[in-house]
Amino acid sequence: MSDRVTIRFLDRSTPPHILTLVLLAGLSAMNMSVFLPSLPAMTEHFATSYALMQLSVSLYLATTALMQLAIGPISDKLGRRPVVLWALAIFLAATAGCLLAPNVAVFLAFRMMQGAVVVGIVLSRAVVRDMYPQNEAASRIGYVTMGMALVPMIAPMIGGALQQALGWQSIFLFLMLSGALVGWVIWRDLGETAVDTGRPLSRQIREYPELLTSPRFWGYALASAFASGSFFAFLGGAPYVASVIFGLSPFWTGVCFGAPAVGYAVGNYISGRFSSHVGINPMILWGSIASSSGMGASLMVGLAGFHPPLVFFALVTSVGIGNGMVIPNATAGMLSVRPRLAGTASGLGGFIMIGGGAALSTLAGHLLEGAETPMPLQGLMAASSFMALVSILYVLRRERHLRLAP
Repeated sequence: MSDRVTIRFLDRSTPPHILTLVLLAGLSAMNMSVFLPSLPAMTEHFATSYALMQLSVSLYLATTALMQLAIGPISDKLGRRPVVLWALAIFLAATAGCLLAPNVAVFLAFRMMQGAVVVGIVLSRAVVRDMYPQNEAASRIGYVTMGMALVPMIAPMIGGALQQALGWQSIFLFLMLSGALVGWVIWRDLGETAVDTGRPLSRQIREYPELLTSPRFWGYALASAFASGSFFAFLGGAPYVASVIFGLSPFWTGVCFGAPAVGYAVGNYISGRFSSHVGINPMILWGSIASSSGMGASLMVGLAGFHPPLVFFALVTSVGIGNGMVIPNATAGMLSVRPRLAGTASGLGGFIMIGGGAALSTLAGHLLEGAETPMPLQGLMAASSFMALVSILYVLRRERHLRLAP
């Protein structure tokens, strides 16, 4: 599609407005982070261990990773609109289950079902790629995720305030109301953008090797996975660091969780402003350098024996800036390898990214159990950021080799 196509807000006969895509992706982001300040209280409520309660993050990420393998191909076959609407219905039912869960096992089961909302992140990107060419898609994805970044910036603050005032159950009631509102907007505004639907799923599965054997796809996928892996490690470990090691209240824990989101908004703005002119590879490179530098500095401060909360959370902002530059551009690269498989590529890339994030989130929780400083988390985040830099350097090296080849 062209950006000259008429778009009318709340008119599903036209492609969706950018605000709709922001809300759709934002709901997915909010569901991931809004309840984090309540993890210690939920651990006490269900009379369980923090490591087990932390599975509400890592199991959720693992479930969403697996779901993305199906979401992409199914949306390429059936279209973006029906897949989004059914996923939101499942999300609302699962959120009600979390709210009423009698024990931690039931809660975790419904929490995994909530992973259906990951459709918002996967298909908001695929919709953009349906509508625009590669470099412009990177800019548009940057703008969408810049708006989306406002959600995880304020969601933990909202969650912390609700926790202090009304308890953790109020957070899931808030999610239900938000999901219903977003569902109404999607119903009214999300026009279909997939133009090559109806291909059998078996054929799409046979086309997976086209992506899996592409060094370009793997380079972009791993750059995105390692960049976001640092953030997912933060999600898994920061509740323990903030509440147990630093002794912060739920509200201030939520405020501090906004640090990477602030950086993410800045990085997304840079992507939206410059990607179409500079190109995706330089943006990924500089984003990876930003993350690696910030977390390297954080690790050095920790090794020197200094662990002030303000410095720790301030330097985590660099991860947000890097992710805001890396993820939109790497996503546009992944989706451009085979444009007709944009949904499949988005799902497969998301599986690699979030599957790795689930592993790092779980590892962070285990490494921090009983720790007296945030050093295990700082080291894990620094290592993941550095590997993102290695991934994009490999892509650049391969491109130089191909240009020089006879």
